[in-house]
Amino acid sequence: MNKNYFTAVTLGTALIQFAVIGAESSKPLIEQAKEAYSHRDPVKALELATAAIKEEPANATNFYVRAQILGLIGKKEEAVTNYSAALNRDVLFAGAYEARGIEQFKLGRVKESIEDFDRFIAVEPRQGPYQWMRGIALYEAKRFADGQKQFESHQTVNPNDVENAAWHFACVARKEGSEAARKKLLPIKGDSRVPLMTVYALYGGTATTDDVFKAAEEGSPSQDEIRPRLFYANFYVGLYLEAIRDERALVYLRKAAETYRMEGPMGDVALIHYKRIMAKGS
Repeated sequence: MNKNYFTAVTLGTALIQFAVIGAESSKPLIEQAKEAYSHRDPVKALELATAAIKEEPANATNFYVRAQILGLIGKKEEAVTNYSAALNRDVLFAGAYEARGIEQFKLGRVKESIEDFDRFIAVEPRQGPYQWMRGIALYEAKRFADGQKQFESHQTVNPNDVENAAWHFACVARKEGSEAARKKLLPIKGDSRVPLMTVYALYGGTATTDDVFKAAEEGSPSQDEIRPRLFYANFYVGLYLEAIRDERALVYLRKAAETYRMEGPMGDVALIHYKRIMAKGS
């Protein structure tokens, strides 16, 4: 999926990204905190961010930066608290709404995550089409018509992403059936990630689930290459089967969430999706 407007990055990323909107940084402590994290020293980064907050407790950016660090080291609840503190100090801090929405989703709070994504769009309406995570949250909330609209909007800014077409298919299939979903399948041509074009053919009715896994293993991929391939194969085969009400879906969704779990946003999505199914049913 298009991740250009998401400020969260994984621990393995060399440089931390901070999309600071609507507030001035407290220097030099906040800059030192960012630098400490970029050198993979989250303990020092947290100390510096906390010192910046003590120095300037009214500065929303200080809380935002600490929230970013907390989120990146897996302290989701504390990250949400700090994003909320930033927003208490600057109600128009758009990036804090988006980032808090991501953390809310990771915590399984789908309703709250949608509310935050909606607040972000209210402040930054031009960013609405980029909110693919909102579309996924809408699917999880069973708001399939709204999810369909979000993925159609995302298509206008990211036209060759099989994942977007897959989620759009799932939304349409859940409310209108698989035949209608195939007829409305978004056109995709250039997704180079293996095996996603075969996944697209599966959703379009011209490939089988076996074809997807064969495509994933083509070309003698290395261990580093095969894991993400099998993640995508299992997750999107599972999502397809779920959308068409096939009980085999859970087997593949579990493999994506556990056996082939990836770091990053889609790994989080797979885990939350599987947990919600196990807790409540699809």
